[in-house]
Amino acid sequence: MPNPVVAIVGRPNVGKSTIFNRLAGERISIVDDVSGVTRDRIYAKGEWLGKTFNIIDTGGIDITDEPFMSQIKLQAQVAIEEADVIIFLTSVREGVTDADENVARILYQSDKPVILAVNKVDNPEMRAEIFDFYSLGLGEPYPVSGSHGLGLGDLLDSVVANFPSEDENAEEEDIINFSFIGRPNVGKSSLVNAILGEERVIVSNIAGTTRDAIDTMFVDEEGTKFRMIDTAGIRKKGKVYESTEKYSVMRAIRAIERSDIVMVVLNAEEGIQEQDKKLAGYAHEAGKGIIILVNKWDTLEKDNHTMKEFEEKIRKEFQYLSYAPIMYVSAVTKQRLSTIPAKIKEISENQNRRISSSLLNDVLMDAVAHNPTPTDKGRRLKIYYMTQVAVKPPTFVVFVNDPELLHFSYERFLENRIRDSFDFEGTPFHLIARQKK
Repeated sequence: MPNPVVAIVGRPNVGKSTIFNRLAGERISIVDDVSGVTRDRIYAKGEWLGKTFNIIDTGGIDITDEPFMSQIKLQAQVAIEEADVIIFLTSVREGVTDADENVARILYQSDKPVILAVNKVDNPEMRAEIFDFYSLGLGEPYPVSGSHGLGLGDLLDSVVANFPSEDENAEEEDIINFSFIGRPNVGKSSLVNAILGEERVIVSNIAGTTRDAIDTMFVDEEGTKFRMIDTAGIRKKGKVYESTEKYSVMRAIRAIERSDIVMVVLNAEEGIQEQDKKLAGYAHEAGKGIIILVNKWDTLEKDNHTMKEFEEKIRKEFQYLSYAPIMYVSAVTKQRLSTIPAKIKEISENQNRRISSSLLNDVLMDAVAHNPTPTDKGRRLKIYYMTQVAVKPPTFVVFVNDPELLHFSYERFLENRIRDSFDFEGTPFHLIARQKK
């Protein structure tokens, strides 16, 4: 189930980034007193009352050449489309402005819950000034102070109370969810169409033309159910989506959360770009199964070494994805597309694989015999035993005398030994060191 999304909207300089940083618990956005300084479109995780959610700071959606008001409108639009709950932030210092009223009008049109927060209420005396904000017609205003962290608990209580219920988001268990992620125009929609064998998505050669995200179900010959989550990164009309790369990243993160397996699509003609690495990094951090698909393979002039060289390049650029299989495909010629569902199924099995503790410990003892544990300041790492505690991604706990002594390099060595012994192709896994009590 994906995390609910909370968006913070409001005119510039009401303190969106400061509140965002407070909720995310770390300074992520660039905060400055000059209006319009939030440069990066930020998406972060927050947690309250045991519920995890994603927060969007809409200040980062900057659309070049657009007048001030239409910028705010577009930001509000993105929030309406993407968020489950919207925090509408105003500032007590300026009181209710025309811009605030304009944003409120846009938010009326959404059927999403809107929570009105009045920022910069830095001391109790100022609380009396918040009553003006009832005029916005969005219910009770919550006084908060981003700089002092006041009033955020009440605000978050209200946010969490408005999250969609768990049942609405419940997904069927026996379906494998997968998605295609990649930069605009690497051929995601064409791959979707080619796999489905029908024109399900509008495809065109202009970057950013897919107008809607469509989930498609299909069943293979053996009766395995798949759900394809199409993340075109672009939805509905308007310039906002085409003009911001950050927006498509946000859509990709949303799709990654809903997927079990993520296909990172690269364009063979253009090679590997920075954004490819960013997107793949998100999927890896989320612990999802990963397949690297090199699309448009039919367009390349090839000799005996082309594939090998391309693979070396991928492995060099995506070192952390050494476990991910690479497939060379073409949406146009349908080359190797028929093998994708089988590969997805295989990785899904690997994600759910459980290894008995006795087998794990045999591998562990063997590994330690080959490569003795490291020492640090005269103390040697002792490994007692290992056990698997979770699947999707497979998670192992290794009990040791001191977790500090388990260095990254030795952890990597143990991980490789486990991978050599059991089939975990396509899935990351976690190794957690615990001190034996």
